[in-house]
Amino acid sequence: MSQAQKEIWFITGSQHLYGEETLKQVEEHSKKVTAGLAEDIQSPVQIVFKSVLTTSDAIQRLCREANSSDNCIGLITWMHTFSPAKMWISGLKILDKPFVHLHTQFNRDIPWEEIDMDFMNLNQSAHGGREFGFINTLMGIDRKVIVGHWQDPEVIEELETWTRAAIGKDELANMKLARFGDNMRNVAVTEGDKVTAQVQLGMDVRGYGVGDLVEYVNSVADSDLENLVDEYQEQYKIASDDLSDDHFNNAVKEAARIELGIKAFLEEGGFSAFTTTFEDLHGLEQLPGLGVQRLMEQGYGFGAEGDWKTAALVRTTKVMADGLEGGTSFMEDYTYHFNPDQMQVLGAHMLEICPSITDGTPSLEVHPLSIGDKSDPARLVFNAPAGDALNVSLVDLGNRYRLLVNKVEAVETPDLPNLPVARVLWDPQPGLKTAAKAWILAGGAHHTSYSQSLQVDHIRDFSEMLGVECVVIDEDTEIHDFKQQLRSNEVYYGNYKGIR
Repeated sequence: MSQAQKEIWFITGSQHLYGEETLKQVEEHSKKVTAGLAEDIQSPVQIVFKSVLTTSDAIQRLCREANSSDNCIGLITWMHTFSPAKMWISGLKILDKPFVHLHTQFNRDIPWEEIDMDFMNLNQSAHGGREFGFINTLMGIDRKVIVGHWQDPEVIEELETWTRAAIGKDELANMKLARFGDNMRNVAVTEGDKVTAQVQLGMDVRGYGVGDLVEYVNSVADSDLENLVDEYQEQYKIASDDLSDDHFNNAVKEAARIELGIKAFLEEGGFSAFTTTFEDLHGLEQLPGLGVQRLMEQGYGFGAEGDWKTAALVRTTKVMADGLEGGTSFMEDYTYHFNPDQMQVLGAHMLEICPSITDGTPSLEVHPLSIGDKSDPARLVFNAPAGDALNVSLVDLGNRYRLLVNKVEAVETPDLPNLPVARVLWDPQPGLKTAAKAWILAGGAHHTSYSQSLQVDHIRDFSEMLGVECVVIDEDTEIHDFKQQLRSNEVYYGNYKGIR
């Protein structure tokens, strides 16, 4: 999960009009700002000062270097002085890494009694930033603009959010995803155009027969199997009666074999996300449950029932949230509580919910599964704690992609003695009726990435980098305005940015 080798390059725009002494001060200030941001931004990337740019050729070279660098995932641009925008055109035309326009200045306050024209000439961000903004707007370049002093906590927070979005874009652009089996039955929303996804988003989705996986499962060494079963017994709560039950132990052992087989397949192929389907389990003794849960906890993306878009989204949001408090999991709105006193959603799946979202010790259990016609699968059972979270869905609408976000508030889950699956209970904002209606109108999937770590702005910044529509359902959502937003977005994304 570490992104420690990834870099955000800090570049400064200026020109030779002001003389070499001024340019030395510009570079000195730029290095101090970069060092300050590198210290204050709590994101798993490095903020690196790159250059003060004063000519069209230098800008173009820098943009080519950024494009070809595997480590560079984005740029922070600052116009310290006035940087004539015509010299930015050739570089911006070829730049394919995201950038943020930091509209700041080195000093926070104007030195009222000492200010002179030398100070004014040096500190022209108010002037230069507008010139840079004009050329980007003229060229139709979508970018984030952050305004304020570089030591302002709000500016730091906005920059950190943006850097995490850049991490997500880079992850998605380099992702390999393995599908074991195809899409399940005739489900529509889990389908989609995988070729277009690779063209627009970057993820490389590859399909494999379950038999390809079975070979890895059957090749697991007995010693590795025993070690993993021992790990289970150390990490999870297990009922004393189960420990002496042959049926339980055999099921857990088979789950461990499947986990080791899937992990070996993913590691050998360089995959960071995967899907399974309970419709296609030929050669497997049980539906992968426990292993999927544990692999998600280790950072892999997952989507059930062949849902490759959600698998990619779970992996991407996990990477974006690296180092933040809380977990991220594959999720499904499973069933509703329509009590008028408090309408709620129970989120769960048959087996595959990530333990990263619980603050307790999961219970390792084996129970029958009414779907799939296989032996009883092992799974981890737990509740997720109360707190704010997001449900995020990536849907393919044919002419574009849409990221749909719903802010939710998880609440304490009541005792559910007859429901042996991991689960979370939440109040969707602004309420179940409006939230569900808006989600359905927007074509949102029943599968999501559930994140306790990310905020709406992480997803907004991420979507802008991808050129993908983002629709948010929150405490301010009203259906009439929401429908109008969808109509407006259809015109914009369907006929301009999102046309394919």
